[in-house]
Parts: sequence; structure tokens; C-alpha cells
Amino acid sequence: MNITAREFLIIPMNDQNFAFVFPGQGSQIVGMGKALAQSFTVANETFTQADDVLGFSLSKVAWEGPEESLNDTINTQPALFTHSIAVHQVIRSLYPDLKPSFVAGHSMGELSALVAAGALTFIDGLKLVRIRGELMKNAGEKSPGGMAAVLGMDITLLEQLCSEASNKSEIVQVANDNCPGQVVISGSNNALDRVQPHLEAAGAKRVIRLAVSIAAHSPYMATVQADFNKTVASTPIHAPLIPTIGNVTAMPLLDANHIREDLQNQLTHRVRWTETVQFLTGQGISMFLEIGSGSVLSGLIKRIDRNVITISIGSPDDFRHLHSL
Repeated sequence: MNITAREFLIIPMNDQNFAFVFPGQGSQIVGMGKALAQSFTVANETFTQADDVLGFSLSKVAWEGPEESLNDTINTQPALFTHSIAVHQVIRSLYPDLKPSFVAGHSMGELSALVAAGALTFIDGLKLVRIRGELMKNAGEKSPGGMAAVLGMDITLLEQLCSEASNKSEIVQVANDNCPGQVVISGSNNALDRVQPHLEAAGAKRVIRLAVSIAAHSPYMATVQADFNKTVASTPIHAPLIPTIGNVTAMPLLDANHIREDLQNQLTHRVRWTETVQFLTGQGISMFLEIGSGSVLSGLIKRIDRNVITISIGSPDDFRHLHSL
């Protein structure tokens, strides 16, 4: 069935500033985007376009799985990206006057944000996301590593302990500063093994090894850096029409050169999500609309600033449940 704008409540932004935020890897779930594509022609067209560009049925992987296929980073990244852009296209069709003051994305989600900001086309962004996933998987095969979530620890102490557990050949470092009390570290498995008991002894509530075989946002991605740099350099990128916050700098990316630099550095540098949200609230942002699969970012944002409003939009029901705030 197709749903028209008349079946939805208008999103009342009033005079408050708001931002669109886009999730990255870890937010995927089998079935994501299926109901959206069944309800909105523009969303279905987005998935169909992705299938045509990639030369295989990405929509089938996203909608039917199996989970193992969707969780393969070469599929996860383009599937999440396509779902986010499909949601964004629906928002544009229903609420053409709804324009955020800023956009931002977590890790791969930065590419979704750049499409929403007009700096990248969907097709160019999709090709770049697919290559990014392929290269990251390749890096994991060349330089195996791992990641772990650390809960309930001050990031300054965490950084110190990671540094002490690292050496010239085995490194562990902060990969994602997600919110106070939730940080992801990344590096060699030996360094992760060394640092874990020290983290627990220093007061970490939990240290959870993640089910991944790559050390994202760490020097272990450096084996594919040159290839990724070439891909980013050859991708048509324009100055964003909407201020876009970079993961590496946690500051607005002002032009194409800044965007390229941030995307390239992102492979081996941390995602500064806490600082990103703090910058946005410092600019007067009081509402965050999470565009895509799940509500991971909404949870993180509320832990950074309890006073803001967060809304997750990824399915037809999410649109139906929007109400006056």
C-alpha cells in the first residue's frame, strides 16, 4: 500500500533547532526497510536503484537475510546506508519544508549525512560505501584484530591504560567515543587481551568483546588506506548545503577538501560522537531525528544530554507515531 502525507501528523519543529543524525554499523537488523518500501514508492525506488547499481539484490539481503550475510561488513554498510537514504527520501516527500540546522552520522553514517546535506549523490555515496566495506574487510584479513566495548570508565584513564598495553607491533586505542561511560576500543587481539584485566581492575563495569574480526578506526586499517584515499579522491564531492559535522574533528566540514580529509582519516581515527553531540547542543540543537535503522544513536544522545528530544524514524509506524511535542 502507498501512504500519503495526509495520513500523517505534521512534525512541529516550532522555533527549536533540530539535527538529522544517521546510524552506522551495529544498527542493522534483518527486515530493515522492507515495510518502508512496501508503504512508500520513493523508498522502494531507492532500494531498487541500489540493487541496480551494485548488481545484486541488496534489498533481499536487508529484508530477508540471512543474518550472517547482512552482518558481513561488505553488505552491512551499503544496506544501512540505503535504508537511511530511503527514510530521508520519504521525509523529503512528506515534509518538503523540513530542513535541519545540522546533519551528522556515526562512522559509516557520515556518508548518509553527506548525501542528506547535498555533498554526495546517493549513487556516488553508495559506491563509496560498498568499497569502504570491501576494503575494511580486506584490512581485517591482512591485519586481524578485534574490538571491545568498555562500560562505566572515564575515557582519560581508559586512554592511558590502552597506551600502556600497546607496543610497537601491538596497538589498542579508542575507536568510538560514543557517550560518557560507553567507549569502544580497537586493536590487536593480544593488546585487547592485555588491557582487559587492567580496565576491570581500574573500575570498568564491563568489558565486552565484540563479534568482529576487524579493528575499525585503528592503525590496523592502514593496509587499505592508500586504496581508500584514491577512491575518496575520485568520488565527486561538493560543499554541503547543510552544515555537516565530521567524525574525526567533531566540527563542521566546510568544503569538499575538508570532507575528503575527514572521510579518509576516519579509517584509522576515533569517532568523536560525544564531542559531536556536545558541539550540536552548544549550537542550540534541542532535537535529534535519527534517520534509519534502530535507535542506537538516540540512546547515546540521551546519555550525553538528557535535556534534548530524540526521535527515531525508520519504519512507517515511526511516521505514524510522530506527534506534537
